Amino acid sequence: MTEPLPWWATRFIRASTAIGVLLPAAGQGHVVALAVGAGRVDAEVQDGRPHRVRVGLTAFGKAEWAAITHALAATASLTVQLLGGELPREVEQTCKALRLPLFPSSAREVSLDCTCPAAEVPCGHLNAVFTALVARVAEDPFTILALRGRDREALLEELKNRLISAEPLHPDDGSPALTDVMATYFDSGPAPGLAGAAPLHAPRTPVDALLDQAPPFPITVDGDEVPELLRPVYRALAGEHGPRSSVS
Repeated sequence: MTEPLPWWATRFIRASTAIGVLLPAAGQGHVVALAVGAGRVDAEVQDGRPHRVRVGLTAFGKAEWAAITHALAATASLTVQLLGGELPREVEQTCKALRLPLFPSSAREVSLDCTCPAAEVPCGHLNAVFTALVARVAEDPFTILALRGRDREALLEELKNRLISAEPLHPDDGSPALTDVMATYFDSGPAPGLAGAAPLHAPRTPVDALLDQAPPFPITVDGDEVPELLRPVYRALAGEHGPRSSVS
């Protein structure tokens, strides 16, 4: 059973169909070279003789990519997924909201050229190149971003830098930062920034409290309950002093 294509490959097929490409292209030449760069695809198709094919697509400029990267970095989950090699659907939605669509929607947005003498555009060789592009995109979704002007390494490096340089959240209520109070966190007395507040003291558990939970013993010693006989021992071990029972 053939595995379903990832969403970005399916989306690329839809965009290719919208500009008039026929997919899949069977028996229309063999793609022997395929290079994807900013705003262009250069390919060579062998069909009895070699034909050079070129696909042009507008690449986003520096300012446009800065806006895209800023929007993506604002959502930590998107940044994490991109750094993990995934392309979430939200990336397309983010670009669309900025009016910078990842995928072309009409033939007016692309240029298609082939050195073959065929009159129709796209020709069979262009169809073959787009078929190869679908496979490339399915394997590496960052191919789409490279076409729009930002390769994988550059995008991930910028996202990583934004993630590292992101300012930590600071409380705005005047409370001291955690790093400022860690040294005295367990000390008694008011914490820094809480001047005038009464120190908090947890109620002290008596050292012989465990004896109060002991079940009744079936024996006594000279009429004294066993827990009461043990109580002075517990207190003595803890350095306390109190009334002692004599055992004869």
